[in-house]
Amino acid sequence: MYKFGRASKEKLATLDPRLQAVLNEAIKYRDFTIICGHRSEAEQNLAYRTGKSKLKFPQSKHNSYPSTAVDVAPYPMDWNDRERFYYLAGFLQGIAKTKGINLRYGGDWDRDGEITDNTFDDLVHLEIV
Repeated sequence: MYKFGRASKEKLATLDPRLQAVLNEAIKYRDFTIICGHRSEAEQNLAYRTGKSKLKFPQSKHNSYPSTAVDVAPYPMDWNDRERFYYLAGFLQGIAKTKGINLRYGGDWDRDGEITDNTFDDLVHLEIV
């Protein structure tokens, strides 16, 4: 069984309880890290300026408190292994479904199951719909 490290636990605490429930269940079966939960105004605007987000503060679901969006990555991280990001997202979406929670993934924004039609890939991002 895997467990969250200190930094992931701190970010987990900033999340909506529904996201916490999904992630706490998932960590029992897959190793992953929480990159980002809630974002302050400065953090969100930096993400926008550096191209990591398409939204300025307060438009992102990361900006609510608790956050209804989370950024996660399979551990250990390999930014070039896109398939592991897709796998983790599908795994998390499946757990969410069993809990009656609907998530949208940044690798399939329109939720049509087609991953090649995105104009902006955010493979770490999941949010409550």
